[in-house]
Amino acid sequence: MKTHVFMAALGITSLILSGCSSYQPAPPAFHEALNQPYILGSGDRLRITVFEQTGLSNTYSVDQSGYIAFPLIGSIPARGKTAKQLESAIATKLRGGYIRNPDVSVEIDRYRPVFIMGEVGGAGQYSYVPGMTAQTAIAASGGFTPRANQESVDITRQINGKIFTGRVRITDPILPGDTIYVRERLF
Repeated sequence: MKTHVFMAALGITSLILSGCSSYQPAPPAFHEALNQPYILGSGDRLRITVFEQTGLSNTYSVDQSGYIAFPLIGSIPARGKTAKQLESAIATKLRGGYIRNPDVSVEIDRYRPVFIMGEVGGAGQYSYVPGMTAQTAIAASGGFTPRANQESVDITRQINGKIFTGRVRITDPILPGDTIYVRERLF
């Protein structure tokens, strides 16, 4: 009889603990995205220079639909492209009847923000700085609350049009547009 009670208690305990654990390790693509060229997205602000064309050189924002509005040539898709790919697209369109041999340069002026939620001092939207880790982003948001799990965080990231969520250590690098969720510790 004691064995049956013990086994039932063990089964209930394992069910409770498995329900509390929603651990999802970060998929391999999660870390591979850190080593890829930066992909432009909505919210990025770009500094585009067309050499010897001061009227065209300016800062441009990637709008919600993923386009930039560029003088002479109109809307150009930017979302999903690298800065080099966008340079080429702009130069090709300018070459089509506007400028004989355009020399175009695209630089990121301001990255899209990161979002921080959960057990932090001030949840919200924060500016991304190259080289930022989850820990430095949390520091920018006011640091951990006393109830925060300070070892790992859940990060939601869009990679190739798909959304992934994975648990990483707080020292892991983050990317623009990431959403960081700081969980509450159990004890």
